[in-house]
Amino acid sequence: MRIIAGSNKGKKLKSFDGFDVRPTSDRLREALFNILAQDIVGSSFLDLCCGTGAVGLEALSRGASSVVFVDKALSSIKICEYNLKSINKQAKIVNKDAILYLKSSTEKFDFIYFDPPYVFNEIESVLKAILENKILTEKGVFIYEHNKDAKSKEIDGFTLFSSRKYGIAVVDFYK
Repeated sequence: MRIIAGSNKGKKLKSFDGFDVRPTSDRLREALFNILAQDIVGSSFLDLCCGTGAVGLEALSRGASSVVFVDKALSSIKICEYNLKSINKQAKIVNKDAILYLKSSTEKFDFIYFDPPYVFNEIESVLKAILENKILTEKGVFIYEHNKDAKSKEIDGFTLFSSRKYGIAVVDFYK
């Protein structure tokens, strides 16, 4: 696993042993950031359920002005911290449940990338917390990675404007 482009292009990232955690693939990250393109420069980015931090680190490498990494698993936080130090960048890392973080944060984000374990089935709770706490900027985008077997759906208060399949993963884009 590596950073695809930007100031840290080619930097190898530490990952998990085994298959308990499923990091976002290089291919999917490359496609994602090709879609986001220049909009990422100067943006605020939330990597929710960050795992290794690869998505948020890619955002930093491509010019995001700020990134917040959130994960409730201490093992993920430690790997994310290691990877962040390895690229010599600054960011906030929070060891907290995703929904609790969304309900308590005072920060606003241009992009929220949400990649929970594929068994997660509370997407409506996440989106409700984003709406209630007004954590997404007016033109912000919520990006949800999930298993291809889970159906993409319209959610009150959000518009699903794109859905793309990458192997076993689907990435939904909401405004």
